[in-house]
Amino acid sequence: MAKILVVDDEADLELLIKQKFRRKIRENKYEFVFAQNGEQALEQVKQHPDLAIVLSDINMPVMDGLTLLSRLPEANPLLKAVVVSAYGDMQNIRTAMNRGAFDFVFKPVDFEDLDLTMEKTLHHVRQMHETLQAIKENNILKMYVDENVLNFMTHPEFEQDLLHNEAVEATVVFIDICGFTSLTEQVPANTVVNLLNGLFDSIVKQIIDQAGQVDKFMGDAVMAVFRGNYHLERAIDAALAVREQLNSTEAITMGDKIFQPRVSIGINSGEVVSGNIGSVSLKRLDYTVIGDAVNVAQRLQAIGKPGQIVISEAVYEKAREAFSCEKIGEVALKNKAKPVTIYEVLA
Repeated sequence: MAKILVVDDEADLELLIKQKFRRKIRENKYEFVFAQNGEQALEQVKQHPDLAIVLSDINMPVMDGLTLLSRLPEANPLLKAVVVSAYGDMQNIRTAMNRGAFDFVFKPVDFEDLDLTMEKTLHHVRQMHETLQAIKENNILKMYVDENVLNFMTHPEFEQDLLHNEAVEATVVFIDICGFTSLTEQVPANTVVNLLNGLFDSIVKQIIDQAGQVDKFMGDAVMAVFRGNYHLERAIDAALAVREQLNSTEAITMGDKIFQPRVSIGINSGEVVSGNIGSVSLKRLDYTVIGDAVNVAQRLQAIGKPGQIVISEAVYEKAREAFSCEKIGEVALKNKAKPVTIYEVLA
């Protein structure tokens, strides 16, 4: 149903509108709202945000139609106005058009012509709403879908490419916000989510600054992937920046609770399988990386204490010349037959 605002100081026009369009009103195709001048019209626009079009006279007391036209974009930028007036000289038509009028209907009103004009205007308004919705959905899609998936979707061979996978050399980083799980049991949900999102923003900035990709958020942890030249060095630089950023963050007081943000970070490097993982039948796929290098990075993070950046011995051998590290010792990792020697990155 289209809601239409009629603005005219002639009292009999309201009755004529209701008579001429009684069938469409009865069929719930049109709903009319009335005002006698521009000032009342702006109040109606405020009270009815779902208005689609405005039919407005020009010559009215208090606020005329041309002034109303100039005020409508501020009140509701999606509203389209059709001027219905006896003032059909070129100067008034040009002024109305320059102030945003979509069309012009002359008095005495030919209601068949008015109906066609309204339908044309409503069609244009619907197209605007559909375009805005598409933009909104596209922006939301960009928020939740990896850039590589978006590139696939614009590719002409999308269906074939969607399940294409590859093995690549990369560095995987797991960053966990320590102690956050216990906080969720003591603090209101909105407060927890806002706090977590704020901390994630700080972490993500450091990852992006080193040309890394945020692969996913998992509870209060972030998984990031670094590829290309010097991916290991960039990953460690990002981890150091994240640790420094959160270490310098002031303690957060919530009632009688004090939370000092700290992170434990696991880093591992090696060959990973990159592709769309999930259920094709459900059309729910997650563009991500999998493999032993990913699993080890997550387990290294789980071992780390607040403020620690933990790496394997293999990563240490590659990074020792560029970064100061300290040996932690041997640990048993799940699915590893032998103990693994691990190191902490200091600076």
